[in-house]
Amino acid sequence: MIRLQGVFTALITPFRNGAVDWDALRELIEQQIRGRVAGIVPVGTTGESPTLSCEEHLEVIRFAVEVAAHRCLIVAGTGANSTAEAVHLTREAREVGADATLQVTPYYNKPTQEGLYRHFSTVADEVGLPVVLYNVPGRTGVPIAEATVARLAANPLVVAIKEAAGSVDRVSAIRDMCDLTVLSGDDSLTLPMMAVGASGVVSVSSNIIPLQMTEMVEAALAGDFVRAREYHRKYYALFRDQFIETNPVPIKAALAMTGLIAEEYRLPLCELSAEHREKLAATLKRCGILVS
Repeated sequence: MIRLQGVFTALITPFRNGAVDWDALRELIEQQIRGRVAGIVPVGTTGESPTLSCEEHLEVIRFAVEVAAHRCLIVAGTGANSTAEAVHLTREAREVGADATLQVTPYYNKPTQEGLYRHFSTVADEVGLPVVLYNVPGRTGVPIAEATVARLAANPLVVAIKEAAGSVDRVSAIRDMCDLTVLSGDDSLTLPMMAVGASGVVSVSSNIIPLQMTEMVEAALAGDFVRAREYHRKYYALFRDQFIETNPVPIKAALAMTGLIAEEYRLPLCELSAEHREKLAATLKRCGILVS
């Protein structure tokens, strides 16, 4: 079974003229590999999966697998609020060569903890692809309770959890109850979460600073928290401003400012407000990402 440790980039999906920009996506993946990330996570929330067609969703995963060519892990976002749909997408991801699947808590329908347990267990058991649970109650409306996480951890196919509930204490609670790998789901909490047992991060900011995120996480894994803290302090404003408006709008705006992608979204997402664009540009300059 795979071991998940390090930086996993929640990859954006670039668009141009209404379609996926495959050339830009290729360059983004190559940049991630040059930045020594452990893996990439295509078509998660940051990849705008809610606005992609089913065909686009699977094609982005297939493309990521082909471009990465085993140089990093591919953890495909294949979650859904329908268990049958999640099974279908996950099975397709396995067929094209994904290494694991990121499974978000079913959103909007707000299942019970028993429903969550059955949902994640069904995806794991019916497909056989390693599962990373994704706890993000701010988007889905329901958390995965620690007891449910521990119960799911007994399944050998459930290999990790992405924690994006904003709670460092949950890392300690989960690690106290079971031996499941925890990955931070918030860049700004990566360092404090790793201090109490997390093994890395599923990062938004690494779309634009993959090497720096890798070096911060590597330092923390090596126990060099003085060095890791230097990276955290330098890039904290960037971590913060990735959520100045709804993710992934700020990170796509930042990438566009650096010339890596065209700034294009699909409704209901739209461009940053003028005020927030100015603030984000100032942050990028402060962090040394924009030089003018």
